[in-house]
Amino acid sequence: MRVENDPIIKKVLEASGFDKLNPPQQLAVNAGLLEGKNMVVAAPTASGKTIIAEIAALKTIKEGRKVVYIVPLRALANEKYEEFKKKYEPLGIRVAISIGDMDSHDSWLANYDIIIVTSEKLDSLMRHGITWTEQIGLVVADEIHLLNDPGRGPTLEVTLTKLKQITNPTILALSATISNYKELSSWLGAEAVKSDYRPVKLYRGICFDNEVNFIPKKKITLNSKEFPLTELINQTLAKNKQALIFVNTRKGTESLAEKTGKLIRNQLKQEEINALKKLSDKVEHSLESPTRQCKRLAECIRGGSSFHHAGLVNKQRKLIEDNFKKGLIKIIIATPTLAMGVNLPSFRIIIRDLKRFSTFKGMDYLPNLEIEQMSGRAGRPTYDSEGQAILFAKSKAEAHYAWENYINGEPEKIYSKLSVEPVLRTHVLALITSGITPTKKDLFDFFSKTFYAFQYKDLSQLNFNLERVLDMLEDFKLISYGNGKKEDSEFKPASDLLTDDEAELKPTRIGKRVSELYIDPMTANHLISSLDRANKSKSLEAFTMLHILSNCLEMKPLLSIRKNDFEEINDIIAKEQDTLLQKPPNPWDLEYDEFLRSIKTASMFYTWIQEASEDTLLERFNIAPGELRARMENADWLLYSTQELGLLLGHMDILKHIRKIRLRVKHGIKEELLPLIRLKGIGRVRARKLWGSNIKSIDKLRKTPTESIARIIGPKTANEVKGQLG
Repeated sequence: MRVENDPIIKKVLEASGFDKLNPPQQLAVNAGLLEGKNMVVAAPTASGKTIIAEIAALKTIKEGRKVVYIVPLRALANEKYEEFKKKYEPLGIRVAISIGDMDSHDSWLANYDIIIVTSEKLDSLMRHGITWTEQIGLVVADEIHLLNDPGRGPTLEVTLTKLKQITNPTILALSATISNYKELSSWLGAEAVKSDYRPVKLYRGICFDNEVNFIPKKKITLNSKEFPLTELINQTLAKNKQALIFVNTRKGTESLAEKTGKLIRNQLKQEEINALKKLSDKVEHSLESPTRQCKRLAECIRGGSSFHHAGLVNKQRKLIEDNFKKGLIKIIIATPTLAMGVNLPSFRIIIRDLKRFSTFKGMDYLPNLEIEQMSGRAGRPTYDSEGQAILFAKSKAEAHYAWENYINGEPEKIYSKLSVEPVLRTHVLALITSGITPTKKDLFDFFSKTFYAFQYKDLSQLNFNLERVLDMLEDFKLISYGNGKKEDSEFKPASDLLTDDEAELKPTRIGKRVSELYIDPMTANHLISSLDRANKSKSLEAFTMLHILSNCLEMKPLLSIRKNDFEEINDIIAKEQDTLLQKPPNPWDLEYDEFLRSIKTASMFYTWIQEASEDTLLERFNIAPGELRARMENADWLLYSTQELGLLLGHMDILKHIRKIRLRVKHGIKEELLPLIRLKGIGRVRARKLWGSNIKSIDKLRKTPTESIARIIGPKTANEVKGQLG
């Protein structure tokens, strides 16, 4: 029987609009995909790896077990959720997504067949003791090469190690092409499947000295009188194609998008001009009050181009991505982070900048794996017969480097980043609180099964770090270690003493809650000690709390200090010095710069809750709306965690202050607007308008005629508000 006639494969192919398997899919089936074997599939972007996962998923569901699909980013999770829901819910398969609240069991997930999560969310669910772990039959780890990422990699590694130990499900790891995919396969006890197949032929080339030379052999000669990037953009438009251009800074994306919009504008059809005008209006008004960045982006979009970076809010990013897929936006200029995000294929990928700035190395070349990720976006399977990835070299030496490393070189090996102490702190505490490692020996045994242990063999440094972490967690009173304090042992008979390896590891009540809250133990210790000090004074000023947050590890990187900031920051320190729980270090101390940055970050939040506009924050603090939203989300979680710890510690006198500050940060308001902001449809702008019209309470709002409210905040919102008030 042809494998395409297998009922499961047939269902997946029909749902995906294909009639046969492509080479990597065929290789996976031949390697035992339908037999439930663990597998690592290493293949280029757009080679059909997701179909392999879908075949394995349907087989697992047919056997009555659940599928957990792990992705690195929320945007990818949303994309997969929409795709799978559309394809498989008509077949009776229940698809769920869980990427938000880190302090929840999400017990409703027990009713679903395919559960899409980020690795952090799955880790959080396991910390909360989900009841359906035993029902997991398949774990798909998408983009598993991100084990190499210092931020996300360790959580994915620990989570996979936990699952292997607890339920040992089938693991299917999907990866871009990496050098050591076989090593990864050996760790997972998996079959290694490697393919270089792409549905669209990819030409990879270097642009230098008015020529683009490709492999496979092909050449574009450029007009020496015209700027090469401009000419390549014009060529792309002349072919009625689209391009993604990657540059290394946000400022660079915005500047180039403006120039590109002017190039495209004269080549647009009237219906495209009309559609782009409507789209630009939506993008401009994605916030309550449009910022300069919103207006700049809208102007670019009117011309058919767009910039794309972390400073945009989610609504703007989605509008841009959706309309690029539709072909309305012709060119996107993005920072390299887009390469890790959603699937946005285009005919031509142009990587203008091969270097970027890093704190430790200064300007340094991008990793090969990252260039591969960007290049992999070139060529749309349903539209193009080929795709082009063009790297710009700024000198002969850079052109040589690019040929050797990016065109002819191999992607880097991926390495575990698990041994770093901040990473170990949170995962060691989670392992102890979940009962997976009840003794020190169990803890060491667990880490001996990780990818780190598999790669490095010698665990002496890791074990040394684990010892330090255990001591730290005990000092923070998050765990109890052994039979009690070490000095107690002299009162016990020698025969009754446990060996050090048999020492029992138990979480304290606070330790268990810290693990569930998904915050770093160091952060928890900082918050607890700050709460203890604040509780003695029975009050907590807003700036004080915001400065406490700005000293949490989760709030890093803090805002940088510019030359003209010093005077203003010193004024803030002088004004707030009596309320600050952390006293300023001496200017010659190493930690002084970090202290100044924490004051500036707290000042940014304080300016926000004083109802400054997002434009003001962009101008004063160089923080764009998207970045502001991300920082507000972090601050909200830290405030919630502070509130939960305060409740557990019995600090009732200051809890009301924390709750108020949390609402103020969420909405960006002064305290006087708190009663009004609780109504759905009333944001900071409408609340301030009502207050300015002398409607300062819910009672006054209830008594005011709908017509009067409508004149202030609009008829639709007025009716909604009156409906909420009964």
